[in-house]
Amino acid sequence: MPVRITLDAMLAERRMKAKELARAIGMSETQLSLFRSGKVRGIRFSSLSAICAILECRPGDLLDYDFDAADIRPCLEGSED
Repeated sequence: MPVRITLDAMLAERRMKAKELARAIGMSETQLSLFRSGKVRGIRFSSLSAICAILECRPGDLLDYDFDAADIRPCLEGSED
């Protein structure tokens, strides 16, 4: 998957444990762990906002993207141009 979750790096930079973050935002440690590992299909904006507020960061600080041309194909296949 070309989208990577970089939350662990931000936690390390802020010297915060995932358990502390989960408690601060009211999310279960299990759900936060699934997000950190990239094993979820999505995250609520409210959860992302809470994470950013506690870590004093922006959403782009928690996500990274490696280009993959295959990501474009589904869009092109549905195009009528």
